[in-house]
Amino acid sequence: MSTTALPTEMRAIVCNKPEDYTLETRPVPQLGSDDMIIQVEAVGVCASDLKCYHGAVKFWGDENRPQWAKEDTIPGHEITGTIVSGTDQAFNYHGVHEGDRIVVEQIVPCEECRFCLRGEYWMCGPHDMFGFRNFDGGMAEYMLVPKRARVHKISSDVKPQHAAFAEPLACSLHAVERANIKFEDVVVIAGAGPIGLGAIMGTREKNPLTIVALDMDNAKLDLAKKCGADVTINIAEEDAIAKIKEMTDGYGADVYIECTGHPSAVGQGLNLLRKLGTYVEYSVFGQDVSVDWSIISDDKELSVLGAHLGPYTWPKAISLIESGKLPLDEVCTHQFPLEKFQEALDSVADSAGSSIKVSIFPQQ
Repeated sequence: MSTTALPTEMRAIVCNKPEDYTLETRPVPQLGSDDMIIQVEAVGVCASDLKCYHGAVKFWGDENRPQWAKEDTIPGHEITGTIVSGTDQAFNYHGVHEGDRIVVEQIVPCEECRFCLRGEYWMCGPHDMFGFRNFDGGMAEYMLVPKRARVHKISSDVKPQHAAFAEPLACSLHAVERANIKFEDVVVIAGAGPIGLGAIMGTREKNPLTIVALDMDNAKLDLAKKCGADVTINIAEEDAIAKIKEMTDGYGADVYIECTGHPSAVGQGLNLLRKLGTYVEYSVFGQDVSVDWSIISDDKELSVLGAHLGPYTWPKAISLIESGKLPLDEVCTHQFPLEKFQEALDSVADSAGSSIKVSIFPQQ
């Protein structure tokens, strides 16, 4: 049992309602019988954080889906921090000790529903999540980590913003795993943001014949090459479908991984794939997307797969980050103190800006 004395109050960002987040003083979480408390070092700002900020409940579904942006919740789900307090039960259960630095998976599985009992915890029925629903996230100086959270140790030698990148990288690796990539494949990845770049990093580990990155920003495409892309195409300057067909003797790509969340990228992917190709969708869309489903069925008999979160890919993500071989200084571009959270959100929202992965450092 930890005997570390913690302060009674902390600073935290609180979601009051859409476009109304405030920096407040909150009580430091209290330990339960099998909980831990971490001092948050860095929390990444995700596009889904931005969607929730702008009222994601309105366009993420209907009354039959959970409310993701729950009022009076501390946001933030790309979390790394140092364990500063906990019970023996918690330390033994998670295999950690006070002083260890950990990263925390976004979902807090119930461990009781059909999916959890089958090992499919990332599709948990209740679907509680840090920073969205029923559990406060990492945009605070301290955060409670309950027993049913999933945590992983990560080296304290890694920069905090790099450690927090474990969450989006694990998600990207799951999309790559879903694609079932083979050595002879031509793999096209749409989007060179954090998820797309992570997908390029993961696909490079699979070593297919060719990795092609698509984006509209030449600077991001240059970074995509450093992450492992063989070919880059600026879709604002070139016809990606025609270029891919030219590269593949007119057949099309074997695999397409969509990481932009833009409706136009869906039809693009369906049209540049070969017959019997594989389409993997990772993005969350802000609106309904319409496509010609005959391409999927009658024309090409495509395998269309979804991907959600990063189940079982965290150890690989952490290993890649700790290896030092990824250009993470160029991926993790912007860091802000807690009191500048609005600037952090605005940086993610600025599509014409220079940010790629933005993080908040609560301890600054």
